[in-house]
Amino acid sequence: MGFLDLLSTASTPILKVLIITALGSILAMDSVDILGQSARNYVNNVVFFVSNPALVSSNLAQTITLESIISMWFMPVNIIITFIIGAALGWLLFIITKPPPHLKGLILGVCSAGNLGNLPLIIVPAVCKEKGSPFGDPDVCHGYAMAYASLSMAMGTLFVWTFVYNLLRVFSEDSGNNIVTDTVTMKEGLSERLLPSSTSNVNMMGKEKGMLGTIKQHFGNFSRAVNLKAVLSPSTTGALVGLIVGMIAPIRRLLVGTEAPLHVIQDSASLVGDAAIPTMTLILGANLLRGLKGSSGVSLPLVFGIVAARLVLLPIIGIFIVKGALYLGFVHADPLYVYVLLLQFALPPSMNIGTITQLFGAGESECSVIMMWSYGLASVTLTLWSMFFMWLVA
Repeated sequence: MGFLDLLSTASTPILKVLIITALGSILAMDSVDILGQSARNYVNNVVFFVSNPALVSSNLAQTITLESIISMWFMPVNIIITFIIGAALGWLLFIITKPPPHLKGLILGVCSAGNLGNLPLIIVPAVCKEKGSPFGDPDVCHGYAMAYASLSMAMGTLFVWTFVYNLLRVFSEDSGNNIVTDTVTMKEGLSERLLPSSTSNVNMMGKEKGMLGTIKQHFGNFSRAVNLKAVLSPSTTGALVGLIVGMIAPIRRLLVGTEAPLHVIQDSASLVGDAAIPTMTLILGANLLRGLKGSSGVSLPLVFGIVAARLVLLPIIGIFIVKGALYLGFVHADPLYVYVLLLQFALPPSMNIGTITQLFGAGESECSVIMMWSYGLASVTLTLWSMFFMWLVA
């Protein structure tokens, strides 16, 4: 492929994202107020609870089998590596720039967690449809692209709501209160368990009840600590459903394909899921408008340091990691799969981080500014990296 063909193929999906994102920003302006705060909340709930799970589950069910999921074992490992290296770069940036202590969790979060859901779901399938795409037949490519991007979204959601959520929980201003509360709860539970043991007439049933209470207590503490409800988000649940349908042949034959007896369920899920991508992009533009409106104490050197770590250094490191995995035979030589693995290193920060900062009430305005700059500059860096990655795998 020539330079112009690569540039056109890489830039067209990004331009589509920019156009729809700009439309979302316009709709969120006070003078228009179609995607105001309340409207965004309602639409975001529909996407979060309905469209995203339908999109993820329907695409995974169509394209994932037991054999293919085994061959894609490296993708979760790749995502873990992006989080670890990103967090290390964020820690180094914190040491160099010396920002306020309450921003430590936010810096580590935005450097470690990329937008592994929305953007791959938009960019990768769009690349397949371009004339100069190096990934073969557009229809076949599109099906696998949606499967790779859906699995990326599911794994990304899982890691964001475990790894990043707890980073921000620990470093937020309210973490001390949370820890005290958890400690008091644990002490109360411990006292309740110890009091009966001091009596001599404890029977077996009482011990069993005490054991069940202890298990319940520990499970409750664990659930609060890792935000189990958020980990099992609708998108993750949808991914699990899609994987089960795809990997279990009898269920797959029942639901997937035009000859399947219950294919209407799969078709309905696909129809609902098709609305997710444009709606997510509109909401993305509406949310980024907050970064233009608000002011914060975050310095420009810190912002550009985050951008450099997330959009420049991490992709460079990712090239060596993915190529090394390919050389060692950990990754099968599917150009589209390798492209997705590389792209996971080059994405701007996850939009879920903004939601997490709202939960803890720490760093909201700073997060909006960081997101605005990151996504604005990512329109350029993503185009260049996407073009280079396609050249690398072609």
